[in-house]
Amino acid sequence: MEFRDSPEEAAFRDRLRSWLATTAKQFPTSGDEYWAKQPEWHRALYNAGFFGLSWPKEFGGQDMPPVYDVILDEELAIAGAPARPSLGYLVIGLGHHGSKELQEEFLPGMINGTERWCQGFSEPGAGSDLASLTTTATRDGDEYVIHGHKIWTSYSDVADWCLLLARTEPDKPRHKGISAFIVNMHQDGIEQRPLKMISGVTKEFGQVLFDGARVPASRMVGNLGEGWKLAMTVVGHEREPSTLGFAARYAKTVRELAARSDGPPSDELAWAAVQSEMLRLHVRRRLSEQLDGLTHGSEGSLDKLLMTWVEQSVGHAALSEAGTRDAEMLGTYMYSRAQSVMGGTSQIQKNIVASRILGLGV
Repeated sequence: MEFRDSPEEAAFRDRLRSWLATTAKQFPTSGDEYWAKQPEWHRALYNAGFFGLSWPKEFGGQDMPPVYDVILDEELAIAGAPARPSLGYLVIGLGHHGSKELQEEFLPGMINGTERWCQGFSEPGAGSDLASLTTTATRDGDEYVIHGHKIWTSYSDVADWCLLLARTEPDKPRHKGISAFIVNMHQDGIEQRPLKMISGVTKEFGQVLFDGARVPASRMVGNLGEGWKLAMTVVGHEREPSTLGFAARYAKTVRELAARSDGPPSDELAWAAVQSEMLRLHVRRRLSEQLDGLTHGSEGSLDKLLMTWVEQSVGHAALSEAGTRDAEMLGTYMYSRAQSVMGGTSQIQKNIVASRILGLGV
């Protein structure tokens, strides 16, 4: 396998580095300041030609191979720039399941950053077991009326639109009675309750209560009862290699910790170095397979488990090396604890590996 850049990739990397050298420091990288400036960062990346790289050109993307997304994430990490806004799951979900009319209406603003989005999937009683969701969408003429409670909804308090899952057919089996909608977040019947995280961040996640909010039936994504298919497309994309570019951020944290250390590295730091290098190579192997036309399906659960183990290894090293007085490294440790829960718990990922890959319990 050839890990070096092609001439085209090298030229892209050089152009990106030059742009980041003059632009990156204008934007905060963490905390509420990052979330406040993220729309501006999104548009800056897009206007410079560095956002939406692998997405459809007809909607504002560039139709480039996914390796360019990984190059982007690597260089953002090296430059100490903010992370790339995470919207791929929405683009893929709408691109695979939405009508042409919905794609033309919503994908351009989603990609160029002029409209903000959130994902209304998880609920207080339906996180990893998403099929047990209880939010309802009841038909009323040409509209659906939404009632329910979503949680861990990123950017919910600033979003213009929400890709929402709701139960439309309560008498159907739980996986088959769910539909997906594009809901306008600027309307009556929606209450925002931001969640303060242990790291002090207050703007990343929120609870959203829907009490009579309305959505036109024409904004159903896919057909009635096909919400679970969309959910599986979205979840599968979140574990694709082009979204695992944070491997570069883990490696950067390891290098920063090593630079502070006197003498031999601690066991925690040495293990974090091994883990971050393992993930870097794994991402490239997955990318190579993807470029050859392979799709990973349930194997994405392996990718999610690996990313969780690496992030938590780096978090443990940060706490071991820097202690609790370094706010940035303490934040790295605290945030890493969530990785084994968000995006599907590690227990759920192991069950998927056992049943769908190893064939256990069948």
